[in-house]
Amino acid sequence: MANRLAQTTSPYLLQHADNPVDWWPWSPEAFEEARKRDVPVLLSVGYASCHWCHVMAHESFEDDDTAAYLNAHFVPVKVDREERPDVDAVYMEAVQAATGHGGWPMTVFLTPDAEPFYFGTYFPPEPRHGSPSFQQVLEGVTTAWTDRREEVAEVAGRIVADLAGRSLVHGGDGVPGESEVAQALLGLTREYDEQHGGFGGAPKFPPAMAVEFLLRHYARTGAEGALQMAADTCAAMARGGIYDQLGGGFARYSVDREWIVPHFEKMLYDNALLCRVYAHLWRATGSDEARRIALKTADFMVRELRTAEGGFASALDADSEDAEGRHVEGAFYVWTPEQLREVLGEDDAAFAAAYFGVTEEGTFEEGASVLRLPGDTGPVDAARVAGVRARLLAARDERPHPGRDDKVVAAWNGLAIAALAETGAYFDRPDLVERATEAADLLVRVHLGEVARLTRTSKDGRAGDNAGVLEDYGDVAEGFLALAAVTGEGAWLEFAGFLLDIVLEQFTGEGGQLYDTAHDAEQLIRRPQDPTDSATPSGWTAAAGALLSYAAYTGSEAHRTAAEGALGVVKALGPRVPRFVGWGLAVAEALLDGPREVAVAGPVGGELHRTALLGRAPGAVVAAGEGPDAGAEFPLLVDRPLVGGEPTAYVCRHFVCDAPTTDAGELAAKLGG
Repeated sequence: MANRLAQTTSPYLLQHADNPVDWWPWSPEAFEEARKRDVPVLLSVGYASCHWCHVMAHESFEDDDTAAYLNAHFVPVKVDREERPDVDAVYMEAVQAATGHGGWPMTVFLTPDAEPFYFGTYFPPEPRHGSPSFQQVLEGVTTAWTDRREEVAEVAGRIVADLAGRSLVHGGDGVPGESEVAQALLGLTREYDEQHGGFGGAPKFPPAMAVEFLLRHYARTGAEGALQMAADTCAAMARGGIYDQLGGGFARYSVDREWIVPHFEKMLYDNALLCRVYAHLWRATGSDEARRIALKTADFMVRELRTAEGGFASALDADSEDAEGRHVEGAFYVWTPEQLREVLGEDDAAFAAAYFGVTEEGTFEEGASVLRLPGDTGPVDAARVAGVRARLLAARDERPHPGRDDKVVAAWNGLAIAALAETGAYFDRPDLVERATEAADLLVRVHLGEVARLTRTSKDGRAGDNAGVLEDYGDVAEGFLALAAVTGEGAWLEFAGFLLDIVLEQFTGEGGQLYDTAHDAEQLIRRPQDPTDSATPSGWTAAAGALLSYAAYTGSEAHRTAAEGALGVVKALGPRVPRFVGWGLAVAEALLDGPREVAVAGPVGGELHRTALLGRAPGAVVAAGEGPDAGAEFPLLVDRPLVGGEPTAYVCRHFVCDAPTTDAGELAAKLGG
């Protein structure tokens, strides 16, 4: 029988719609049911491309006996963390506080008042490695609930009180200045892996936002060390197994510090952030490799993640069927020497094995290797490499493909819009700008729709039920502002302003602090508020960046003040944990530089406009347009006439303007180009 999840839009919840577990989606009705039956709630949180979520589902949630016990003694609630990041954040904080670690699947037992009292992540079907079986946990919790209710209530009350006492008071501390940025750079340098690029040890995540900070810092100060760390990290990732050497695009992270073996799921947000980073690295250095990786990553997103409605799907699974029909991690991507020979013949297989680092013993499991570029092959024949790559890609395409999580998440689509718009503009690929515009149209049409507030997700063109959180407003505004700069269409600036006004009204607290949920959102046991950048910019830093850019476009004092208030948290965290506030530091660089305001009175796509977009000045905003109505589209273009009938660029910052110029070389020099 299908349970209540069959009516939802989340691919993750739909994966569980046929479980024998009588799942409820997160809803007041589920907790009302628990109250009525006087049983605890089992909260299970995961996401569609999560490997261990699939394992636990298969072992426990598809098992009739386990399901029967669960249904009798609990109200089971299933949450997609990507649809409800607020629910995930609140309970993950409790799990980490109680156990010292977190992760997904997340398993939390709650009272009917949604207060947590027992926690875990993955529980096996049999006791192993010192971990109890899931059945033992269920029985233990049932016994505690029945026989020691007062103790359960006391634990739950203590946890909720502890969480409530963690409110952040960052804001009002002033903005980050030169000393905080210098300390942050020093901190990154200490954690930098000189040998393999990136920061810290294994597992190693692609540090897209820290690299953005390093590139901006280099552009503003000329610090060669910052550029070197950024360029070497990007080069190491591009040569590693974390990058798909055949199809383009990046996996979620590397299980080792050398970037060899990835965790194979591919997320939209990683690829959007990295596409933009490599485009910006090319802008800083002219590197052919950076250009190639930016374009291949953009093409991967369009080819593999674009939905029929023009948005971008969330992720591709790590798992797929292997030749024996087993569902295993990485099956789609890895190769044995024998498989190379089957496709390429002896000579080309030997060449490919050397070029892509495929060994007899394998770098992954069961003698298979992840393709990478170990770089010890000496000079190679580029045409031969291209031919081998094309044949392997065609053969791989015949394999069973990984599953796709088709839901469209507003925030991650905002990141993709920014990346595709800029990559398209830099490399003369108008098709990429069109794809960005179509995704932006979908967000306006479906995610804003009638309600004039942003919806977090949609699927198949139908908006989900969950309200957008701060990162949705910040990242979508960022995408719209990038699109406005590239297309010269002021409507995107207006839409960004509309979203940022909601940030000011609904997400902003005293002294500039921001909250992840709106003032009028569903009240959870704690109002989530996390300023640290993890896999994506936090809502806090994303909003700060978009507010700062919007203020530069419009001269709005309210938005500038809000951006500066939000950056107080970067002043506090930047020197201490620079790896986890990379986007905040990138925004701080824009603030320290101005940011510069560039108005191009002239044709969109013309030489001056293109020069302005290629300027390296951190966070510079660009408005382009010609004719009497240009000022109506962009306030920056008001009273900006042509000089001598020629297209003309005006550059201002800190309320001071340079002399206008009609010369592209002079404009490039003004923008660090």
